[in-house]
Amino acid sequence: MCDKKEEIVAGRTLAFLLACFAVLSMTACSGYGTVEQGRVVGYNSKSGQVILILDSTGGRKAKPVYDALPPISVQSPQDPDEMGPPPQAGKLMRVDLGNREIVLYDAAAQQFRTIRYTPLGERQNVAKGTGLPVIDKAKQAITIYCPAEHIALTFAASQELLALPADTWKTGDEVRYYFKDPARALRMMNVTRTDLNKS
Repeated sequence: MCDKKEEIVAGRTLAFLLACFAVLSMTACSGYGTVEQGRVVGYNSKSGQVILILDSTGGRKAKPVYDALPPISVQSPQDPDEMGPPPQAGKLMRVDLGNREIVLYDAAAQQFRTIRYTPLGERQNVAKGTGLPVIDKAKQAITIYCPAEHIALTFAASQELLALPADTWKTGDEVRYYFKDPARALRMMNVTRTDLNKS
């Protein structure tokens, strides 16, 4: 039963990727639709609204840079066959381990906020961020997951930081979507939660 379900999901993923390639080809030839990619900083599962910070490179670089402000709001596809796994929202944009800086998205100000931190510990080779972040008010510490480095980072936190919502310390999923109307996605793929090796 599980194998059959995985085959169906894999088939849909492959179909979506093929559709994206076709769309990109049509875009180059006729301007028929557009594909964008962004990081999710807000998601309403009831309304289907996804709030994204787009890749400012427009796909011109191998590694996306999610810093295009202001964020945009996109209606996710109504057809579940055109929608990947529901996205996880998060406002943790970047962790610079070398300079000991964390970049957050401040939704109220619609700006980025950079925080310098004092590390208390690091765990290397952490495959997934399951159970993170951990906000420990007793120890005045926060532990976050850095997906690019596969590191769980613990740092000292002030009362102000400890009081912020938990999604402040999560990295939102990356999604890619195809649209004609910029406010409405016709297809959407959750890049973070799609295992392309199973396609």
